[in-house]
Amino acid sequence: MFLKLKLNAKIYLIIISLIGITIFLTESDFITQSLEDWVFIYMLSSSVLLLSYFSINLPPKDNSFSMDSAIYLAVLFLYGINVTMDVLFISILVEFLYKRKMVWWKHLFNFSMYSLMIVGAYYSFLLLGGHIGEVNTNNLLPYMISLVVYFCINISLMFLSFFFLDRVFKGTFDLGVLLESVASYCVTLLLSLVLAILLNEKRYFGLFLFTVLVVILSVVFRKFLYLYQEVSERANKDHLTGLYNHGYFKETLQEQFADAKKLKQPFSLALLDLDDFKKYNDRNGHLQGDKLLQFFGDMLKKAVDGTDFVAARYGGEEFAILMPSTTKEEAFSFLDRLRKEINNTYFSGVEHVPYRCLSFSCGIAEMERSMYDSGELIHKADQALYYAKAQGKNNVQVYEEHNLCFDEIKFKEDLDMIEQQVKFFLSKDVYTYRHSKRVFKYASEFSQMLDLTDHERHTLVLGALIHDIGKIEVPRDILNKEGKLERHEWEIVKKHVTWGKEIIAAEKQFDDLIPLVELHHERYDGKGYPYGLKGEEIPKLARILCIIDSFDAMTTERPYQRTKTFEEAVSEIMRCAGTQFDPFYAKLFTKFIQEKYLSRVHEQLEKYHDNKAVQ
Repeated sequence: MFLKLKLNAKIYLIIISLIGITIFLTESDFITQSLEDWVFIYMLSSSVLLLSYFSINLPPKDNSFSMDSAIYLAVLFLYGINVTMDVLFISILVEFLYKRKMVWWKHLFNFSMYSLMIVGAYYSFLLLGGHIGEVNTNNLLPYMISLVVYFCINISLMFLSFFFLDRVFKGTFDLGVLLESVASYCVTLLLSLVLAILLNEKRYFGLFLFTVLVVILSVVFRKFLYLYQEVSERANKDHLTGLYNHGYFKETLQEQFADAKKLKQPFSLALLDLDDFKKYNDRNGHLQGDKLLQFFGDMLKKAVDGTDFVAARYGGEEFAILMPSTTKEEAFSFLDRLRKEINNTYFSGVEHVPYRCLSFSCGIAEMERSMYDSGELIHKADQALYYAKAQGKNNVQVYEEHNLCFDEIKFKEDLDMIEQQVKFFLSKDVYTYRHSKRVFKYASEFSQMLDLTDHERHTLVLGALIHDIGKIEVPRDILNKEGKLERHEWEIVKKHVTWGKEIIAAEKQFDDLIPLVELHHERYDGKGYPYGLKGEEIPKLARILCIIDSFDAMTTERPYQRTKTFEEAVSEIMRCAGTQFDPFYAKLFTKFIQEKYLSRVHEQLEKYHDNKAVQ
């Protein structure tokens, strides 16, 4: 396996191993140890191996840490580096003989890593005035610093291992792991001091007592972890199908969505709906319907077994599958194979439903870079699911903008409905209503020159009309205040995007508009609100709307600022391109204004001057 490693990984392993072996040969002292010392060294090594096996497990994610480092540090403080290196060597040697399935170079790397950690802790302890052979509780600084050095060397080597050997160790290294490590090392320091005191007072009995107590702690914590996991399983599982329930699904979706965005990995969501389940229920009864749900749940569990996928019951006869590190094409292939398999699987009573077999409709959506919330992924998967049903059921559909766009009649219906809402909600603020109408007009015209799908164009136009709907919650005296707003007043105004989102979310059919309502005050440089999103973290349509909204605000009379001319507003937008505004769309919008409005003004002025000259 060593030969299969990359060159830089081999070099890293060789360097660390050579350093570790050199430290051992320099610092260990096999020859001068007495028989009594060797008996004690063997006992210490046995304790290390025992505590390595009885690691302490903590919920919620089965985090565990071993107390072997507590023994190494305690021996280091009392007996020096020679005895500590001997204990380490014996422990690793026995582990090598016991764990024969583990490749040899991993044992060597572990030995070298511990050697580096021990020698670093030892010399930092001496450097800060620590004395070998006693435990000075009046001066804890040397102990603390030696542990910090021990910890830092460990984290650094593990980070480099992840960097060079990620395919071998298959680990992750993030802030959460770092914080957990800090907590475990604090416990390690405390217990190493406890062990040092016990060894100093009663050498053999102290070691025996410490080992027994840690083993008991390990057993107790394992039992506690088992009970915790059992209760969690019950809370997270759907009692009928045995799949994860809706709450666990939503929580896991948010976590995996955030991880996929951070790591820039593909992530797909599939929503499944059992076809004609109501008809099956009506003919066969609810008890038989429950058995069908159980049967389908078992098939889903079997399908995702051995993968990283998470299957859950979304509600009723709807199910969901979370598919990390999976593109929509891979998801489609997986779900379509499953659909055919289920079609060919008989279940009592399905011969009476329209397809005469067990079937499901499925919608798939893949996370896009512009998505900022997992709710968008659910909405798009849901749209794809409805599209699958509209195609006659028993099929799998992937969310595609051009397949799922609104038709013109639907768009006009939505436009009429939103316009009525805008009139009603913003009747108390005529300025905001007129502003919304102007932004709507600019968006309608500007969208025609952009490379947008019909669905994106309709979404932008509808979002432009209703983007300030949250201002209905802002007190009128703040909205109409002349002069600069106080800080607390400005904080209230900034909340209009969140209030707007809540209003729009009440109507499920307008979920596509939520990003425009909530994020049109985000800035390209990350200094906007409400989340401080940056660059392409902000959805494309929200970046476009931000420019249009700002342009109208600059060119409209307001009591607290001077109105800019179109030329001045265009210059301001170009000046802020790359900071407040997306530079690509800022350039296109200024071109649009110049061609659509400024050229018309210049033509009218020329005609006016020509007429004056004739007169």
